[in-house]
Amino acid sequence: MKYLFLIIAIFFEVIATCALKSSEQFTRLRLSLVAVLGYAVAFYFLSLTLKSMPIGIAYAIWSGLGIVLISGIGYLVYNQSLDFPAIIGILFIIIGVLIINLYSNSVSH
Repeated sequence: MKYLFLIIAIFFEVIATCALKSSEQFTRLRLSLVAVLGYAVAFYFLSLTLKSMPIGIAYAIWSGLGIVLISGIGYLVYNQSLDFPAIIGILFIIIGVLIINLYSNSVSH
């Protein structure tokens, strides 16, 4: 269940961050509400994850995958560019998350 909770937390964090960008500094009420509620749901599910996963590992996965997803959405939806160093950095994040999940004894599978 911890990975399901973590995936839900990441999903709502990404939705909330996109809504935050589109809320135009909280001047659009609906998108502002989506951002605030999305972050609340994301933190709730992250807290459930922390019952059975070390905080450092959970946060590394949560923030790492969030960065990768938001970077992709920024590129595809908001036409934000990613230069070569940014792409390399994102690949390192993905590799780091994979190493944690595949090889670390800190995470019980």
